Amino acid sequence: MEPMIIILATRNPGKSSEFKSYFKNFPFIFKDLNDFGPIPEAVEDGLTFDDNAYKKASFTARVLGFPALADDSGLEVEALSGAPGVHSARFAGPDATDTANNDKLLAALIGIGNRKARFRCVLSLAVPRGPALTYEAECAGTILEAPRGRGGFGYDPLFYYPALGKSFAELTVEEKTRVSHRGRALQEIRAEFDKVLAWLRIRLEEEKRLRVGDICRHELQAG
Repeated sequence: MEPMIIILATRNPGKSSEFKSYFKNFPFIFKDLNDFGPIPEAVEDGLTFDDNAYKKASFTARVLGFPALADDSGLEVEALSGAPGVHSARFAGPDATDTANNDKLLAALIGIGNRKARFRCVLSLAVPRGPALTYEAECAGTILEAPRGRGGFGYDPLFYYPALGKSFAELTVEEKTRVSHRGRALQEIRAEFDKVLAWLRIRLEEEKRLRVGDICRHELQAG
């Protein structure tokens, strides 16, 4: 079976590494946005993780001409009414670093006893003309009072996972992929791999026929 090219709609090397490691034995060739020259950025102005995941996947597939897999994920803290939520990456400002976001989160929780939180992830797998498959998962934990661990990215050093007694930044890649919100969503895709691959092949064949039809109509109109 000839490998299929899938574009990971991210420039985040941590996310890209997680995706690639999870599907390393599957007939896909994964590329991410760092493998291409400058391209426009998808506008992440959706109100939900689902909105933003689809916007990124659909936009990337349309611009680059290959199926694209995007995730929108974030941290929801119970005591902060679900914040930072869809604004997780920009919690401390438009160009915030992970450290700045973590510092703001810790400051917001000073004196608060309830530190329950969950990571949520929505994955969207889109083809260039728009249709997409959607998968969603979450992982519950608590927010630590200080960072722990040197791995991961984002809020991983503050997110404590009780079942393993570690922060996400203390987990190995294998451990994190097995239990994280993103890992669980990826497990759903893997469990339906045959169906996903069949869906992709059907959709891409449809797109090929539609492109041929568009070319023929253009030639007739031009003639």
